[in-house]
Amino acid sequence: MHFVALMLQSQPDPEMIKHVITAMLVILPVIYLVVVIIVALPCWFILKKAGFTPWLSLLCLIPSLGTLVLLYVLAFAEWKVIPAPQAGWAAPPYPPQPPAPPLA
Repeated sequence: MHFVALMLQSQPDPEMIKHVITAMLVILPVIYLVVVIIVALPCWFILKKAGFTPWLSLLCLIPSLGTLVLLYVLAFAEWKVIPAPQAGWAAPPYPPQPPAPPLA
């Protein structure tokens, strides 16, 4: 709220500007770190499952270009994993049949 009031004043207080800038210098790196962790953690597991070194997920530290490069690496590289066998439909086992009656 103070920031809006600060912007609407004709002569902003220099001390208030210093406080706002200091708060931004503290809060913005924390927000950036949280966003990088939110993006890099799934990339770490995807790279590990794809057979690449998970350290490539550190490309997410470069805000947009690094993540874009990582996305293209994952999309167009040959994955070094064996595909999981496709499970086909198997008929459920039937209960044993009673013996046939003797023929007369």
